[in-house]
Amino acid sequence: TFFLCSTASFFYIPTHPTPTDIFSTEMAMLQWFLLLCIFFISASAAKVQTKVTDNPADKLVAAVNSNRTANKLSSLYSNPGLACLALQYIKAYGGDCKVVGGPDGKKPAESEFAQEFAPNCGVQASSLAQITGRFLACQSKYAEPSEAFNDILIRNTKSLDILYSKNHTEVGAAVSGSGGGGPYFWCVLFSNGKPKSSFSTGGVEPKVSRPGCFSGSNDQCSGANSFSQTIYLWTITVGASVVLLYALGV
Repeated sequence: TFFLCSTASFFYIPTHPTPTDIFSTEMAMLQWFLLLCIFFISASAAKVQTKVTDNPADKLVAAVNSNRTANKLSSLYSNPGLACLALQYIKAYGGDCKVVGGPDGKKPAESEFAQEFAPNCGVQASSLAQITGRFLACQSKYAEPSEAFNDILIRNTKSLDILYSKNHTEVGAAVSGSGGGGPYFWCVLFSNGKPKSSFSTGGVEPKVSRPGCFSGSNDQCSGANSFSQTIYLWTITVGASVVLLYALGV
Protein backbone atom coordinates (compact mmCIF):
# COMPACT_ATOMS: atom_id res chain seq x y z
CA THR A 1 0.00 0.00 0.00
CA PHE A 2 2.76 2.46 0.97
CA PHE A 3 4.76 1.61 -2.13
CA LEU A 4 1.72 1.97 -4.38
CA CYS A 5 0.75 5.37 -3.02
CA SER A 6 4.18 6.86 -2.50
CA THR A 7 5.44 6.11 -6.00
CA ALA A 8 2.35 7.23 -7.87
CA SER A 9 3.36 10.90 -8.28
CA PHE A 10 6.48 12.78 -9.37
CA PHE A 11 7.26 16.43 -8.77
CA TYR A 12 9.60 18.94 -10.37
CA ILE A 13 12.25 20.30 -7.98
CA PRO A 14 14.22 23.39 -9.11
CA THR A 15 17.96 23.00 -9.81
CA HIS A 16 18.75 25.30 -6.89
CA PRO A 17 15.75 24.94 -4.62
CA THR A 18 15.17 27.27 -1.72
CA PRO A 19 13.93 25.93 1.64
CA THR A 20 10.48 27.27 0.70
CA ASP A 21 10.56 25.34 -2.58
CA ILE A 22 11.54 22.16 -0.81
CA PHE A 23 8.85 22.55 1.84
CA SER A 24 6.18 23.30 -0.77
CA THR A 25 7.20 20.28 -2.80
CA GLU A 26 7.17 18.03 0.26
CA MET A 27 3.72 19.25 1.25
CA ALA A 28 2.44 18.70 -2.29
CA MET A 29 3.83 15.16 -2.22
CA LEU A 30 2.15 14.52 1.12
CA GLN A 31 -1.19 15.82 -0.14
CA TRP A 32 -1.02 13.65 -3.25
CA PHE A 33 0.00 10.67 -1.16
CA LEU A 34 -2.96 11.04 1.17
CA LEU A 35 -5.40 11.62 -1.69
CA LEU A 36 -4.19 8.53 -3.53
CA CYS A 37 -4.39 6.44 -0.39
CA ILE A 38 -7.94 7.64 0.32
CA PHE A 39 -8.85 6.62 -3.23
CA PHE A 40 -7.19 3.24 -2.73
CA ILE A 41 -8.97 2.67 0.58
CA SER A 42 -12.35 3.58 -0.91
CA ALA A 43 -11.84 1.24 -3.86
CA SER A 44 -10.59 -1.58 -1.63
CA ALA A 45 -13.45 -1.19 0.84
CA ALA A 46 -15.94 -1.28 -2.01
CA LYS A 47 -14.29 -4.43 -3.35
CA VAL A 48 -14.44 -6.11 0.06
CA GLN A 49 -18.07 -5.11 0.49
CA THR A 50 -18.92 -6.54 -2.92
CA LYS A 51 -17.20 -9.76 -1.95
CA VAL A 52 -19.25 -10.35 1.19
CA THR A 53 -22.68 -9.02 0.23
CA ASP A 54 -23.56 -12.06 -1.89
CA ASN A 55 -25.96 -13.71 0.54
CA PRO A 56 -24.05 -16.68 2.01
CA ALA A 57 -27.26 -18.06 3.53
CA ASP A 58 -28.71 -18.55 0.04
CA LYS A 59 -25.52 -20.38 -0.90
CA LEU A 60 -25.93 -22.70 2.09
CA VAL A 61 -29.42 -23.59 0.89
CA ALA A 62 -28.02 -24.18 -2.60
CA ALA A 63 -25.40 -26.53 -1.12
CA VAL A 64 -28.10 -28.43 0.79
CA ASN A 65 -30.25 -28.93 -2.29
CA SER A 66 -27.29 -29.75 -4.53
CA ASN A 67 -26.21 -32.52 -2.17
CA ARG A 68 -29.73 -33.88 -1.85
CA THR A 69 -30.40 -34.01 -5.58
CA ALA A 70 -26.99 -35.61 -6.15
CA ASN A 71 -28.24 -38.43 -3.92
CA LYS A 72 -31.53 -38.69 -5.82
CA LEU A 73 -33.54 -36.89 -3.13
CA SER A 74 -35.94 -34.02 -3.69
CA SER A 75 -34.73 -30.46 -3.32
CA LEU A 76 -36.30 -28.47 -0.49
CA TYR A 77 -38.35 -25.30 -0.68
CA SER A 78 -36.37 -22.27 0.50
CA ASN A 79 -38.73 -20.74 3.04
CA PRO A 80 -37.77 -17.15 4.03
CA GLY A 81 -39.95 -17.27 7.16
CA LEU A 82 -38.15 -20.39 8.38
CA ALA A 83 -34.82 -18.77 7.45
CA CYS A 84 -35.65 -15.71 9.52
CA LEU A 85 -36.32 -18.02 12.46
CA ALA A 86 -32.87 -19.52 11.85
CA LEU A 87 -31.33 -16.07 12.31
CA GLN A 88 -33.32 -15.55 15.51
CA TYR A 89 -32.12 -18.97 16.63
CA ILE A 90 -28.55 -17.76 16.17
CA LYS A 91 -29.22 -14.54 18.06
CA ALA A 92 -30.54 -16.52 21.03
CA TYR A 93 -26.94 -17.56 21.71
CA GLY A 94 -25.92 -13.94 22.29
CA GLY A 95 -22.62 -14.40 20.48
CA ASP A 96 -21.47 -17.10 22.92
CA CYS A 97 -19.65 -19.48 20.61
CA LYS A 98 -18.44 -21.91 23.27
CA VAL A 99 -21.95 -23.18 24.09
CA VAL A 100 -22.56 -24.37 20.53
CA GLY A 101 -22.13 -28.13 20.15
CA GLY A 102 -20.13 -30.52 22.29
CA PRO A 103 -21.05 -31.90 25.72
CA ASP A 104 -21.75 -28.42 27.06
CA GLY A 105 -23.80 -27.36 24.07
CA LYS A 106 -27.21 -25.85 24.54
CA LYS A 107 -30.12 -24.88 22.31
CA PRO A 108 -33.02 -22.46 22.66
CA ALA A 109 -36.23 -23.87 24.11
CA GLU A 110 -38.86 -24.95 21.57
CA SER A 111 -41.28 -22.47 23.15
CA GLU A 112 -39.09 -19.59 21.96
CA PHE A 113 -40.11 -20.24 18.35
CA ALA A 114 -43.69 -19.16 19.01
CA GLN A 115 -43.05 -16.69 21.83
CA GLU A 116 -40.02 -14.78 20.49
CA PHE A 117 -38.65 -15.91 17.14
CA ALA A 118 -41.91 -15.74 15.19
CA PRO A 119 -42.95 -12.26 16.45
CA ASN A 120 -39.45 -10.92 15.78
CA CYS A 121 -39.72 -12.12 12.17
CA GLY A 122 -43.34 -11.19 11.59
CA VAL A 123 -44.13 -14.89 11.15
CA GLN A 124 -47.66 -15.90 12.13
CA ALA A 125 -47.49 -18.26 15.09
CA SER A 126 -50.41 -20.28 13.73
CA SER A 127 -48.35 -21.15 10.64
CA LEU A 128 -45.41 -22.66 12.50
CA ALA A 129 -44.61 -26.23 11.49
CA GLN A 130 -42.44 -28.94 13.01
CA ILE A 131 -38.66 -28.49 12.91
CA THR A 132 -37.39 -31.82 11.57
CA GLY A 133 -33.66 -31.12 11.73
CA ARG A 134 -31.09 -28.43 12.34
CA PHE A 135 -27.44 -27.64 11.76
CA LEU A 136 -25.64 -25.10 13.90
CA ALA A 137 -21.96 -24.23 14.06
CA CYS A 138 -19.80 -21.40 15.27
CA GLN A 139 -16.15 -20.41 15.03
CA SER A 140 -14.05 -17.26 15.29
CA LYS A 141 -12.90 -17.28 11.65
CA TYR A 142 -15.24 -16.50 8.78
CA ALA A 143 -15.67 -19.27 6.21
CA GLU A 144 -17.08 -19.18 2.72
CA PRO A 145 -20.47 -20.95 2.40
CA SER A 146 -19.07 -24.04 0.66
CA GLU A 147 -16.38 -24.43 3.33
CA ALA A 148 -18.88 -23.84 6.13
CA PHE A 149 -21.20 -26.46 4.69
CA ASN A 150 -18.64 -29.17 3.94
CA ASP A 151 -16.19 -28.71 6.81
CA ILE A 152 -18.16 -27.13 9.64
CA LEU A 153 -21.81 -28.16 9.41
CA ILE A 154 -21.41 -31.65 7.90
CA ARG A 155 -19.05 -33.47 10.24
CA ASN A 156 -20.26 -37.04 10.70
CA THR A 157 -22.82 -39.65 9.71
CA LYS A 158 -25.41 -38.06 11.98
CA SER A 159 -25.11 -34.84 9.99
CA LEU A 160 -25.56 -36.79 6.76
CA ASP A 161 -28.64 -38.53 8.19
CA ILE A 162 -30.17 -35.12 8.87
CA LEU A 163 -29.21 -33.78 5.45
CA TYR A 164 -30.65 -36.76 3.57
CA SER A 165 -33.79 -37.22 5.65
CA LYS A 166 -36.95 -37.75 3.62
CA ASN A 167 -39.01 -36.03 6.31
CA HIS A 168 -37.90 -32.55 5.22
CA THR A 169 -39.93 -30.47 2.78
CA GLU A 170 -38.43 -27.02 3.33
CA VAL A 171 -35.25 -25.38 4.52
CA GLY A 172 -34.03 -22.01 5.79
CA ALA A 173 -30.49 -20.86 6.52
CA ALA A 174 -28.91 -17.93 8.32
CA VAL A 175 -25.41 -16.55 8.82
CA SER A 176 -24.33 -14.02 11.40
CA GLY A 177 -21.27 -12.54 13.06
CA SER A 178 -21.21 -10.35 16.16
CA GLY A 179 -20.97 -6.85 14.76
CA GLY A 180 -19.29 -8.10 11.60
CA GLY A 181 -16.16 -9.26 13.42
CA GLY A 182 -16.95 -12.72 14.75
CA PRO A 183 -17.64 -15.14 16.17
CA TYR A 184 -19.48 -16.37 13.09
CA PHE A 185 -22.59 -18.54 13.29
CA TRP A 186 -24.13 -20.74 10.60
CA CYS A 187 -27.59 -22.20 11.07
CA VAL A 188 -29.77 -24.37 8.84
CA LEU A 189 -33.29 -25.35 9.91
CA PHE A 190 -35.40 -28.04 8.23
CA SER A 191 -39.15 -28.49 8.47
CA ASN A 192 -41.89 -30.79 7.21
CA GLY A 193 -44.29 -27.89 6.74
CA LYS A 194 -46.34 -27.19 3.64
CA PRO A 195 -44.25 -24.99 1.31
CA LYS A 196 -45.52 -21.42 0.83
CA SER A 197 -48.07 -21.73 3.63
CA SER A 198 -46.03 -22.67 6.71
CA PHE A 199 -43.95 -20.03 8.49
CA SER A 200 -46.12 -17.43 6.77
CA THR A 201 -45.67 -13.68 7.12
CA GLY A 202 -49.03 -12.87 5.59
CA GLY A 203 -47.66 -11.94 2.19
CA VAL A 204 -45.07 -9.43 3.41
CA GLU A 205 -41.30 -9.79 3.57
CA PRO A 206 -39.98 -11.28 6.83
CA LYS A 207 -38.46 -8.68 9.13
CA VAL A 208 -34.74 -8.20 8.58
CA SER A 209 -32.71 -7.79 11.77
CA ARG A 210 -29.04 -6.85 11.77
CA PRO A 211 -26.37 -8.09 11.89
CA GLY A 212 -26.64 -11.18 9.77
CA CYS A 213 -28.69 -12.41 6.86
CA PHE A 214 -31.05 -15.23 6.01
CA SER A 215 -31.91 -17.12 2.85
CA GLY A 216 -34.79 -16.13 0.63
CA SER A 217 -34.88 -12.58 1.95
CA ASN A 218 -33.76 -10.86 -1.28
CA ASP A 219 -31.45 -8.91 1.01
CA GLN A 220 -27.70 -8.46 1.04
CA CYS A 221 -25.80 -9.81 4.01
CA SER A 222 -24.61 -7.22 6.50
CA GLY A 223 -20.93 -7.72 5.78
CA ALA A 224 -19.07 -10.46 7.53
CA ASN A 225 -15.65 -8.94 6.94
CA SER A 226 -16.22 -5.53 5.39
CA PHE A 227 -15.98 -3.41 8.53
CA SER A 228 -12.92 -5.14 9.97
CA GLN A 229 -11.19 -5.16 6.57
CA THR A 230 -11.85 -1.43 6.12
CA ILE A 231 -10.37 -0.71 9.56
CA TYR A 232 -7.34 -2.80 8.59
CA LEU A 233 -6.85 -0.84 5.36
CA TRP A 234 -7.15 2.49 7.16
CA THR A 235 -4.59 1.31 9.72
CA ILE A 236 -2.13 0.65 6.90
CA THR A 237 -2.71 4.09 5.44
CA VAL A 238 -2.33 5.92 8.74
CA GLY A 239 0.86 4.01 9.50
CA ALA A 240 2.29 4.82 6.06
CA SER A 241 1.38 8.48 6.50
CA VAL A 242 3.22 8.63 9.83
CA VAL A 243 6.29 7.10 8.20
CA LEU A 244 6.19 9.65 5.38
CA LEU A 245 5.73 12.57 7.78
CA TYR A 246 8.71 11.37 9.78
CA ALA A 247 10.83 10.96 6.65
CA LEU A 248 9.96 14.47 5.50
CA GLY A 249 10.61 15.92 8.92
CA VAL A 250 7.17 17.52 9.03
